[in-house]
Amino acid sequence: MSRPLRIEYPGAWYHVMNRGRRKEDIFLTSDDRRTFLGVLKETAEIFNLNISAYCLMSNHYHLLLNTPDGNISRCMRHINGVYTQRFNRRHDTDGSLFRGRYKAVLIEEDRHLLEVLRYIHRNPIRAGIVKKVEEFAWNSHHAYTSRAKKWDWLHNDALLSLFAEKKKQQEQAYVDFVLQDDSVQVTQFYEKKNLPAVFGSEKFKDRVKEKFAHLRQQKEIPRSRELAITIPEIIETVCRHHEISPEQLLQSKRGRENRTRDVAIYLARQCSAATLLEIGGYFRLKNYSSVSSAVQRIRTKKNKDPLLRQLIKTLENKLNKSQA
Repeated sequence: MSRPLRIEYPGAWYHVMNRGRRKEDIFLTSDDRRTFLGVLKETAEIFNLNISAYCLMSNHYHLLLNTPDGNISRCMRHINGVYTQRFNRRHDTDGSLFRGRYKAVLIEEDRHLLEVLRYIHRNPIRAGIVKKVEEFAWNSHHAYTSRAKKWDWLHNDALLSLFAEKKKQQEQAYVDFVLQDDSVQVTQFYEKKNLPAVFGSEKFKDRVKEKFAHLRQQKEIPRSRELAITIPEIIETVCRHHEISPEQLLQSKRGRENRTRDVAIYLARQCSAATLLEIGGYFRLKNYSSVSSAVQRIRTKKNKDPLLRQLIKTLENKLNKSQA
């Protein structure tokens, strides 16, 4: 069965939500929430994703995202997939963590963004968990009231600039805004049983329909390709096996081969649906011929080196297990 169409384009803003299967908790401990935030930061770096707000409830999450490269599907596959792997490993469980695919609402880049920002940060109040926004520890509210360096990874300048031109006025304007209840427009929008795909003015909705209507006539990505092992999953598996960071794996070592990176490139070619050009982009290679060379090096050595064959088999088993 084909998946629903995702509206993707460079610079798009989204309110993304997902919850646990059967309404089960997806965060059991504070460490789980810290792990999820770590995955967000990692995804932002790997995929050039701007994360502007978040709220981590017990059984669901809210994210406000901007995609300079128009790659929301790829980003969310990484976030949900990698977090599920780490959650299952920590709690000695397996299988799906989320109820299904995430819900992404395309947001118009104007005052509607601020309405969604407030909706996300006030989620714990609506749930009766706290009485004030600042009392909840696991949302990004404090990033909008503090200039502490720990918030540097959060892309909040764009939204703060919508409140006021001068930075001194932005924080107070945000605080005054978030203290108010959600607008009637927002409340009515999110109360709908079938949440619309777009939140914005009628003019914005018409532009989106006109621009992307032709995609409805095109074939969607086959489910087999959609469910193929992704390169980020391969990088995660190889790094975990060798106990190194993604940055160490992706380093280019001038004058000598990085065999671990070559193995990861080989697995990306064998196990993922990515093109040579896409693989090269992930591994910071200048052209696709470098990908072919790395793959050929591993193929040649694999025929002569039983330890290398065993390593590749072990990694392939881990990747296949993560997909089960």
